[in-house]
Amino acid sequence: MPLRYGQSPWLAQYPKTRRPAYPKLSAPLEIPVAIVGGGLTGCVTAYALAAAGVRTALFEADRIATGATAQAAGMIFATPRVDYLTLETAHGRRVARALWQDTRRAALDAQALLRRLKVRCNLQPADAIVAARTDAEAKVLRKELGALRDAGIDGAWITAKALAQATGLEGVGGLKTPGHAWLDPYRAAHGLARAAAVRGAAIFERTPISAVRHGRSGVELAAGKFRIKAGTIIVATGSAAPLFKALARHFVEAEIYAVLTPPLAANVRRAAGTRKAIVIDRAEPPHRLCWTADDRILWTGADQPRVPDRLRTATLVQRTGQLMYELLVALPAISGVQPEYGWHAPWSRSVDELPFIGLHRNYPHHLFALGLGTNLAAAFLASRILVRACQGATDKSDEYFGFARIASRR
Repeated sequence: MPLRYGQSPWLAQYPKTRRPAYPKLSAPLEIPVAIVGGGLTGCVTAYALAAAGVRTALFEADRIATGATAQAAGMIFATPRVDYLTLETAHGRRVARALWQDTRRAALDAQALLRRLKVRCNLQPADAIVAARTDAEAKVLRKELGALRDAGIDGAWITAKALAQATGLEGVGGLKTPGHAWLDPYRAAHGLARAAAVRGAAIFERTPISAVRHGRSGVELAAGKFRIKAGTIIVATGSAAPLFKALARHFVEAEIYAVLTPPLAANVRRAAGTRKAIVIDRAEPPHRLCWTADDRILWTGADQPRVPDRLRTATLVQRTGQLMYELLVALPAISGVQPEYGWHAPWSRSVDELPFIGLHRNYPHHLFALGLGTNLAAAFLASRILVRACQGATDKSDEYFGFARIASRR
């Protein structure tokens, strides 16, 4: 089968005739909460608000989940992107511990919610193993494990033999943590959108929001010739641009690349160990590997700043070749295998690698979910924080994910 450059496998493998469709806004609307952005974050937040009895409308500029969500690698991590020791140095033990625990809780809640709603998204629970390929990497990871244990956070060291048995990788050992998962992000988002609609949320596709103005009692959104009045707007677009350019300085627009192999033969599968863990290495940027339910390898990495569209094709070809070479080095048993898909996933990260979720003092009646990164657990974390904010029942730890943490460090 020829290599499909630039095509999301989750979209390609979903029959076009079965893709759910929602209407375009065709009249003015007044609603307590308006959500802008129909990716995974917007969909799970719409569901959570509707389930809580809050009248909600979601607006997507294109089709539900066809943007960054459909391009995502589908990994749910129960740990933040940043090492625990780095968080502790930057924010102190109390905050670092809360950030770690909230991320783990979000990952577990995500899996429980998808199972409860019976969303068919190929959900696969897994441990995650950060592999140490050298003694120097092992030393750093053992120090990280010690800090986790001191903070009362789950983690275990595995030996070189256990690493090989679990992953097929050669190395010194690894740090294993529980609670992670992999899923098809496109199907997950649509399952949540459907559940939100069943509970009364209004969902609109092909309804771009061109402007937002706030007043004393709420906000007004412009959608073509129609106006939407809302008490609160939730901005779940991942990136601050183009509606909120003043916030762009807090974020770095980046992209990650991914390859997906065809289903692999039994001899290759045996060489890869038990295949039940998501594997992360200590390269910079790191690679992530997991096996899908149909015996394919999903391998990501080569993170970089976002490239202009005119360089997209050439960059995809180069990055796909690079990733396959690096995968061959890590797993020699796949020698000769060619990828079936090679694509990129755009993402936005904050300047300190943690998401911004919640209020901003310069934007009354606004709630934001921006810079969530590549970990899909952040979408479910954001939904919890945003629902609490709408209900006026915030937790102390919610402020650690807010814009105030940047102001407090000046």
